[in-house]
Amino acid sequence: MSISERAMFGGIAFMCNGNMAVGIVRTRLMVRVGRDRWQEALLEPHVTEMDFTGRSMRGFMYVMPEGLVGGGLKTWVETGIRFAASLPPK
Repeated sequence: MSISERAMFGGIAFMCNGNMAVGIVRTRLMVRVGRDRWQEALLEPHVTEMDFTGRSMRGFMYVMPEGLVGGGLKTWVETGIRFAASLPPK
């Protein structure tokens, strides 16, 4: 597995095999969960839709800083990496 970083969405994104997994935009963690898990993930506390372009980006979400404490950061980063690793490498 190859992890790299890239400027994206006005912040920094971490890529897994060339696919965006997670990133930081201002004070929020951006997580790619995929379309299949997206609506379920939005039910989690401190999670909002990612609407960088002014409309919802299905499969991506923001986790507010409050959702990153007590193991939250590790859980969300692992979620993003797991999804990105499931995609074909770029």
